Amino acid sequence: MAEAPTTALLGLSLQELTRVAQEAGQPAYRGRQLFKAIYRQKVNSPQEISSLPQGFRSQLIAQGFSVGRPRIESQFRSRDGTLRYLIGLADGQSVETVWMPRGDGGEAGDGSEAGRELETEARKQKNRATICVSSQVGCALDCQFCLTALLGIKRNLTAGEIVGQIAVVFEERQVSLPRDRVNLVFMGMGEPFLNYENFLRAVRLLVEGVGLAESRMTVSTAGVVPRIYDLGRETVRPKLAISLNAPNDRLRSQLMPINRKWNLAALMRAAREFPLRNRERLTFEYVLFDQRNDSAGHARELVELIRGTRSKVNLIALNPGPGIALETPAEARVLAFQRILIDAGVPTFIRRPRGRDIFAACGQLKRTLELEAS
Repeated sequence: MAEAPTTALLGLSLQELTRVAQEAGQPAYRGRQLFKAIYRQKVNSPQEISSLPQGFRSQLIAQGFSVGRPRIESQFRSRDGTLRYLIGLADGQSVETVWMPRGDGGEAGDGSEAGRELETEARKQKNRATICVSSQVGCALDCQFCLTALLGIKRNLTAGEIVGQIAVVFEERQVSLPRDRVNLVFMGMGEPFLNYENFLRAVRLLVEGVGLAESRMTVSTAGVVPRIYDLGRETVRPKLAISLNAPNDRLRSQLMPINRKWNLAALMRAAREFPLRNRERLTFEYVLFDQRNDSAGHARELVELIRGTRSKVNLIALNPGPGIALETPAEARVLAFQRILIDAGVPTFIRRPRGRDIFAACGQLKRTLELEAS
């Protein structure tokens, strides 16, 4: 017999948890105890919340409340230490979450003053880790170089499911904040800005509940222009990265169909108008494909496209996968592309692939079980 559905406490705000407590006849401060237990202490069941009276714990369970954390169904370890987790959700769907020890694999510096500043920050992060989180089951955007696109879109994740990925991986890795310094990137499966409300709600819960600083979070978008403006108006927000991947509309529309809705003129206008904080930079991500977008001419076009922005560029040589027709460029082409941008004064870094051997690198996430069956 199937278990009766429950109401997840994970994903509820402090105000909502306070309301749960008061509706159960408890004083308001029980809401904060619930909030702390769920987000900081990472409990798995209301029964584990020792700060609550036993009667209230039993009442929560009787009323159909559960913590509602997802579960780790399987994990794979790369030769470089990267871990790829298959996270199972309550309805049988699953997503992937990636843990990268010691930052995101490092970025090759560019020698400029801005580059030295960024390298100094990277050195400070030597003993930290990065967790890459999904926002949707699948993705609707059909980018031609991404394995997730082959899934299509299944559904949005709830805020609780987004936070839950971090909770279960933090527990498995025995992360303790603020002792451990972890960066979080919304760069996993899905387009976060097509699940904007749940993504932003998760950000607030991670800041207020889990204790992650917003300055340690980055969200990547393929170019959902209206949401870039929305993000700029938020009082609590991650840093912004834009997945660019082509320097002109013709090529970008071939690689990323979203460009047909919001072209580069609209995207770059939003980027230039985005309100950066002190010492903050936009990140432009540029995946390089052999003989497709990696020529010297493309590099010079890119320089002109982003000229005048306070930004850096992350170059990523394509991470290959089954069903992807594009090819990875030779290292010499990647270095030549980088050199043109550096010589033009653009801080440019080469993102070293992490977890490529276990399909955990950028653009490779495609639910583990489906990959193994294909």
